[in-house]
Amino acid sequence: MDTDSLVTHVLAALALVITASWALGALARRLRQPPVIGQLLAGIALGPSLLGLTPHGIHAALFPEEIKPVLTAMAQVALALFLFAVGYELDLGQLRQRRAVTTVSLSGFALPMVMGAGLVVLLPGAFRSVNGGRPVDANFTLYMAVALSITAVPVLASIIRDQGLAGSGPATIAMAAAGVIDVLSWPILAVCLIGGGQDSLGEWLTRTGLLMAYVLVMVFAVRRLLVWWMNRPGSVLTDPVPVATALTLASAWATNALGLHVIFGALLAGVVMPRQRDGIPDSRVLRPLQETGSLLLPVFFTVSGLSVQLSGLRLSDVLLLLALCPAAVAGKVAAGSLSARRGARLPWRDSVLVGVLLNTRGLTELIVLNVGLQAGLIGPRLYALLIIMALVTTAATGPLIRALRRPTTAAEGAAAEPRAANGSTPNAQPGTGTEATPRPRNS
Repeated sequence: MDTDSLVTHVLAALALVITASWALGALARRLRQPPVIGQLLAGIALGPSLLGLTPHGIHAALFPEEIKPVLTAMAQVALALFLFAVGYELDLGQLRQRRAVTTVSLSGFALPMVMGAGLVVLLPGAFRSVNGGRPVDANFTLYMAVALSITAVPVLASIIRDQGLAGSGPATIAMAAAGVIDVLSWPILAVCLIGGGQDSLGEWLTRTGLLMAYVLVMVFAVRRLLVWWMNRPGSVLTDPVPVATALTLASAWATNALGLHVIFGALLAGVVMPRQRDGIPDSRVLRPLQETGSLLLPVFFTVSGLSVQLSGLRLSDVLLLLALCPAAVAGKVAAGSLSARRGARLPWRDSVLVGVLLNTRGLTELIVLNVGLQAGLIGPRLYALLIIMALVTTAATGPLIRALRRPTTAAEGAAAEPRAANGSTPNAQPGTGTEATPRPRNS
């Protein structure tokens, strides 16, 4: 394929991808689901699982093999820009917050990890079969533990806003705990990638040492240089957007060169990027990169969908899925509910609501699964199962929230006050999830 044909195919594919993603994302929102559900379904529909089944080679004509590296590169750029925004908004001060957040965070992280690792220990043969004979070793077990422990902060923020929970006690605790859980999860995922290769002990130690040195340089040297650069008076080069973009891409390249994924460098770039004096992210930096990353994210969903081959699943795989989904849900809901009840002393209904919110996986889970697939930790069949698990657990969040907020008695329903236009109830009691507070900006 010559250059002109390649460009023509890429432009046509992008038009189709963005249109399908927008349409199914809007349909998902109409069905009171997060748009990410429809966007991922659009990616799966454009892949071999649906479009690939049509006659006359329609899928091959729309997505020839030659353009897939271009789409993959664009997906990585979209991820890098999006995760810079996630890292920039990340409040590391949450690690020092009150007892309730600490308790919920540690429980919501540890118990799902135990559930994930326990499934591998109990069913090693099933995982070996679905994973194409790959070794079921300690590194794979740790990866599965991380895969079940993730909570998607951006999707969770969208669900909280759409359900009218903004500012409520359960939502505040769940959002803070989700941020801490992700802070704890990314380093463990990095350990999985470092330990997933065939390096000798010396090579492993070298890579680990280089990674630690890189993190220290970014935190203590690059951050100070950025503060000086951004605060220089009268300079024509103080526009923060090109600086942030260059930092993100360069940091993503560095971690990729160290044998990790671009997402780690992008997150680290967001963490070290200077904020405003009051500690709030600078909207001049955040908004352009967030919007650009969000615009290109449909390419990531499509690349993810192109790797999902539902037709290759077997009956034994479906049985394993029936074990994965309950374990994923039970780990998050039980950990969040019990720890919120004990640490925050919330009523049982609000405590269960915290657990349900933490069960939202969404986009962050897709990133973890793509990293595992690219690194060879998981194969196509297990990848497809985990994608389905992520869709099911995320889609279940909205209906479960509505069920928990439904009045349990006629008297309780009669006492409920009419909702305001912004989805909150005037004079609501703290911790019920209906306080009249302003909604946060969707992250």
